[in-house]
Parts: sequence; structure tokens; C-alpha cells
Amino acid sequence: MPDGSSAPAPFSVTPSALAQVAEIAASQGRPEAGLRLAVEAGGCSGFQYKFDLADAPEPDDLVVEGRVFIDPVSLDLLRGATLDWADELIGAHFAVKNPVAASGCGCGVSFSV
Repeated sequence: MPDGSSAPAPFSVTPSALAQVAEIAASQGRPEAGLRLAVEAGGCSGFQYKFDLADAPEPDDLVVEGRVFIDPVSLDLLRGATLDWADELIGAHFAVKNPVAASGCGCGVSFSV
């Protein structure tokens, strides 16, 4: 950037989320697989996050830390977000901290812009 500062990362992943992706892939007998994160229409707030195990990224995916794959359309709704692993009393799950989301549902799975 002109002022010497760097642009924010398009998407980031916490170490705990990366460790969980590796653990899930290993438990499925697919140690080289990664997590595909996508945004789809639906959910109680308009958009919802979808998580799948994928053996390889698609050619146009953003690949984060070699383990998380995001398609370009989803990235538009995830720009600047962070993927984390939350281990809470209600259960353990991937959590997306998304600055693009104007509001979200109580379960954290869907959002609106």
C-alpha cells in the first residue's frame, strides 16, 4: 500500500482450526485433505457456511495455510474473516468471525450482509 502498511489478509485461519482440520482429515483416512469452506444461500439469516473435506483445491480456490480452500464467489462474502475452532459447552465446531456479516443467527451458522 502507498503508506507502507500491508493489505489485510483475504482470509485467515487460527492454529487451533488448522490442527482440527488435520485431525479430521487423519481420522477420515485422508491425511492430505483440506477443509472446503463455502458460503451458500440459506439459513435463517440469508447465507450459511458450508464445511466439507476436500482432497484437493479447485484451480481457482484461495488456499490458506495449505489446508483451507475457498472458492472466489464465497471469498467475496468472507473477505477479512477468520476461521477458528471453538470448543464450548454447547459443543465443538468451526466458527467464522466474519467482518462482512451485518448480523447472524444464534447458532453462528448463518449470516446476512
